[in-house]
Amino acid sequence: MQTTTWGRAGRTTSAVGLGCWQLGADWGEVDPEDALGVLEAAVDSGVTFLDTADVYGDGRSEQLIGRFLRERTAPRPTVATKMGRRADPHTADAYTLDAFRGWADRSRANLGLDTLDLVQLHCPPTAVFSRESTYDALDTLVQEGRIAGYGVSVETVDEALTAIARPGVVSVQIIVNVFRRKPLEQVLPAAAQAGVAIIARVPLASGLLSGRYDEHTTFAATDHRNFNRNGEAFDVGETFAGVPFEVGVRAAREVAALTPEGWTTAQFALRWVLDQPGVSTVIPGARSAEQARANAAVGELPSLTAEQQDALARVYAQHIRAHVHDRW
Repeated sequence: MQTTTWGRAGRTTSAVGLGCWQLGADWGEVDPEDALGVLEAAVDSGVTFLDTADVYGDGRSEQLIGRFLRERTAPRPTVATKMGRRADPHTADAYTLDAFRGWADRSRANLGLDTLDLVQLHCPPTAVFSRESTYDALDTLVQEGRIAGYGVSVETVDEALTAIARPGVVSVQIIVNVFRRKPLEQVLPAAAQAGVAIIARVPLASGLLSGRYDEHTTFAATDHRNFNRNGEAFDVGETFAGVPFEVGVRAAREVAALTPEGWTTAQFALRWVLDQPGVSTVIPGARSAEQARANAAVGELPSLTAEQQDALARVYAQHIRAHVHDRW
């Protein structure tokens, strides 16, 4: 497995991590034993970075990871969680030191960890990124030993650049995939210069870039790919990376046609993410042990050729850019 070292944090993780949203909620039902099987398959395949959040299944994802950590004797992976979306109402003024302590303590209990490896603000209101009190509170959590470090999960390029300028921020999580290329222009170079790790999320555009969907594919009522297609529940960019489904299906067919022999289309799309300078780890989800192993194998695949990179850039320019580039 390819590994990367985070500049400010001094932490080394696998280049391919595991996103654990699907273990908690919003992707249809997942049996607990199946979820534990996914975690085991990923870690056995060299994954050393797990990403979750306190709202994934109202703590279910964290609790499953906590159970996995308790039952496993091998060296444990780095666990990153996120906080802030439990605020009701979800406003900038809800991001206080007392709230941070409460959210962090709940995650510590769910995960069974005295000190959380990494806590990320979970796509908060934009104003939160510019407030001195935000970072003072996060620094206090570090001083108290509740967390070892902190980062942010963002929706927009501007939010990412604001956070990177803060000296205590060790990581920025942002959507980066074949269909979401804008962060390559400013965010990835700025992060690399500052020593800030980039965690690339939604790398398969909610499965579009697996090449398995067509215009007739349907999703369960509990799956965000059903109920959030127009941003009804949260930012629409989190679902299919903000690309209209039918547009994404057509573009994904072209990506599939470019996939090298012996690779899956998902592996091709994930390798593209890893090849972008400045990306520290990519966090695809997996609903089965087989998917987890296939994703982890990307860390051993060769980089894409210049011709493959150019061909994917053309797919973006012709089909996707107009729908997403200026929105986030």
